[in-house]
Amino acid sequence: MAKITIDDISFEVPDGTSILQAARMMGGDMVPPAMCYYSKLKGTGGFCRSCLVKVEQGSEKDPRPMPKLVPSCKTTVMDGMVVRNRTSPEVVEARAGVVEFLLKNHPLDCPVCDQAGECDLQNLGFEHGKDSTRYEFERRTFECIDLGNKIKLHMNRCILCYRCVKTAEQITDGRVHGVINRGEVSEISTYIEQAIENDFSGNMIDVCPVGALTDRTFRFKSRVWFTKPVEAHRECPKCSGKVRLWYQGQEILRVTARKDQYGEVEEFICNDCRFDHKHTNDWVIEAPTKVSNKSVISQNHYTEDTSFQKRRILAETDLALGQHLKVGLGIAALNPNIVWVSDEELLAKAASKELPNH
Repeated sequence: MAKITIDDISFEVPDGTSILQAARMMGGDMVPPAMCYYSKLKGTGGFCRSCLVKVEQGSEKDPRPMPKLVPSCKTTVMDGMVVRNRTSPEVVEARAGVVEFLLKNHPLDCPVCDQAGECDLQNLGFEHGKDSTRYEFERRTFECIDLGNKIKLHMNRCILCYRCVKTAEQITDGRVHGVINRGEVSEISTYIEQAIENDFSGNMIDVCPVGALTDRTFRFKSRVWFTKPVEAHRECPKCSGKVRLWYQGQEILRVTARKDQYGEVEEFICNDCRFDHKHTNDWVIEAPTKVSNKSVISQNHYTEDTSFQKRRILAETDLALGQHLKVGLGIAALNPNIVWVSDEELLAKAASKELPNH
């Protein structure tokens, strides 16, 4: 075990742990942001520089500080290491500069981008960026590209984090895209305009931290804060079948993999689950997704605070259930596997009322 101190908080972590992983073990404000690192993908990290930290003491044996800021995702913890993250003005200033560089060529597409509301770059800019830009030159521009019939590439929004490349390389049966050209004109593209067609290509959408790769089946259908995320699963021969359904009323607008508190996919899912099963009766509903009260998705929805978890009805139509039922809370009483209310007293009271017919 190695002892590390981050922002004056000391704790022990297993040997070989990176500073970023150590901070995540403790949680809270000490965790540096990460735009390119992905714990479930090998070889990620070190591209975006947003997780830079200051090492004031290298180790107990060698207390000399590291001469410059280091990426926490690529720096291994040493016993006795002392790290500054939010408590270092140098780190705060450097991180603001990183945000400014990431936004240098990024278009102001938030009002029309499908990633708005769950965009890591929005969160990074809000928490660590400055309120204005000094960039006055023409931004690079690319044409939108269809990477097959399910994925749309907006290269103007890409920050070259390499996550999609690593995903295709490690969980699909053949990568056909990558980064071409160099420097300012580097871009994500397929080889000789090939389409990305494999059973797990949709995961590239989930790992993208910005709106560069979007789901064409969900394109411009709704803002995420108007939808209700729900945990569900099904028997699938290709993947775990554990997904997150995004409802608007009775309709499933999209299916994604489940993500943890750091926005990383818990288990990758296949394209069959993602694109071909968008009916409630295809799934076993588990529970509403626990949405952080810091997220805009929590607006008018349930949050992590149980006092707000008045569980909503997820299906209100005969078509979704495949049987003739009345709408409203009466469905919850008749079919508890797919709909529910958070307390039994509310359900009993509502079920006893006269409900309108279709």
